[in-house]
Amino acid sequence: MNSISQKVISKVPAVTLGFWIIKIICTTLGETGGDAVTMTLNLGYLIGTAIFLTILIVLIVIQTKAKKFHPSLYWATIIASTTAGTTMADFFDRSLGIGYTGGSLILLLCVLATLGLWKWSSGTISVETVNTPKTETFYWIAITFSQTLGTALGDWMADTNNFGYLKASAVFGIGLLILSIMYYKTQISRVWLFWAAFILTRPLGATLGDFLDKPISHGGLNFSRPLASLVLLVIVGVLIAILPQRAGEHGGGRKELDSGL
Repeated sequence: MNSISQKVISKVPAVTLGFWIIKIICTTLGETGGDAVTMTLNLGYLIGTAIFLTILIVLIVIQTKAKKFHPSLYWATIIASTTAGTTMADFFDRSLGIGYTGGSLILLLCVLATLGLWKWSSGTISVETVNTPKTETFYWIAITFSQTLGTALGDWMADTNNFGYLKASAVFGIGLLILSIMYYKTQISRVWLFWAAFILTRPLGATLGDFLDKPISHGGLNFSRPLASLVLLVIVGVLIAILPQRAGEHGGGRKELDSGL
């Protein structure tokens, strides 16, 4: 009983290889799905943002009210956050004319400010402790800002000096590989490595999504955005069904939680 009572059961999934695979595909889906609404349906970035942000808020409320971790609900909220991140980043960078560099810097500050407030308020920003309304609120705000930041970073890398989508994807993929090596070979905070990897998966997915649906003349494959989004959604559903899905947990007391930030 003492062992069970000391464990903090999270309402978000354990961070496993399967988690990262699904996350990357979700971010790719977020790019194609967001572009399908704003570009293919020609609704524009503002209306697209309003649609996906509304869906995201509704799902966050449902997620927060849930008593335990529900894989389908969690990943639906992640997909909503990454599609909302796509349309928001495009709106700020393009419609408001802030530009990729300015938008990326502002969003990076938003991510860091959210994580800083979360750490100050709760003593830790470990996702394994996300099991109260307060920590869930901080978690989803940080998630949404990081998804939006990742979109801006992906566009900045791919479009600057005609670098291209595949080269940009390779850069972000190498970045994730370096973080993986740091995880296994160094004593750097696992919490900060998680957030760094979480942010990098978004521009990786964004550039892969752009590679799938952008015109051939722009370096893409010119796939149908709705069709690509549907295929990616089916893949996500299959992976959720076949890969182990369990809530994260953290054994030990407050001191152990603080040691990981």
